[in-house]
Amino acid sequence: MLDFENILVLTQKELYDARRNRWFMLYAVAFTGLALGLAYMALSGAGNYGLAGFGRTSASLINLVLLIVPLMGLTLGALSLAGEREKGTLMYLMAQPISQAELLLGKFVGLSLALIAALGIGFGLTAFAIALNGGSAEIDTYLILMGFAVVLAVASLSLGFLISAAVQRGSTAIGLALFLWLLLVFFGDLGLMGTALVLQLDVQQLFLAALVNPLQLFKIAAISGIRSNLEVLGPAGVYAFRTYGSALLPLLLGLLLLWVIIPLLLATYLFKKRGVL
Repeated sequence: MLDFENILVLTQKELYDARRNRWFMLYAVAFTGLALGLAYMALSGAGNYGLAGFGRTSASLINLVLLIVPLMGLTLGALSLAGEREKGTLMYLMAQPISQAELLLGKFVGLSLALIAALGIGFGLTAFAIALNGGSAEIDTYLILMGFAVVLAVASLSLGFLISAAVQRGSTAIGLALFLWLLLVFFGDLGLMGTALVLQLDVQQLFLAALVNPLQLFKIAAISGIRSNLEVLGPAGVYAFRTYGSALLPLLLGLLLLWVIIPLLLATYLFKKRGVL
């Protein structure tokens, strides 16, 4: 049985440590600053008509989320266990009357809340700027973008935990996290286009290949929430919209949640198998 009091204490510890993590704070400040900058540019481009609601800025934020949010989650998760194992603090934590599952869950919940808080500040300040200059039109698209960004952040954190549970040194974990981030970013639009040309994939196979990448899941979901169709994504987008229709968003959300659950379960298995060594 899990002791939720132990999980709560560990969650509070992770939130406190996240505030002292200079890289995490740098990512959070960078995301907030860039989001506000994109909102300002959208405002300037809209001329006398303001921001035309949240839709214009939401479209601008998609690529920013694709680059920064997975990097935040992967690096934070990668140091979660490997960093403490390398410093020797993981052994100290496990000497306390807590189970391995409680330790892992407490760290994961704490870091997830830290990520959500960082994104909440960035999206919140940007929304405030939009509301001051452009009204509240299309706020639903902005909320959809924010919701999927949060799920992407937690999925990236889960992948980081899996890396952290598999290696011993923090530097190795960070290196693997950065490599995975580059791999996921590379196998985005250009990577899929190149793969489709080399392997001569049809439209259905191209769409299924996109579903393997959590960043592409987020991108398709975000664009689907902003636009009434997916023609901007080309034939694969048209195929997805015509095939799944209104069920597309729930499907994408479910697949993103699998990216949260499966890596975390694998991390739990590896952590229990390896222990603190």
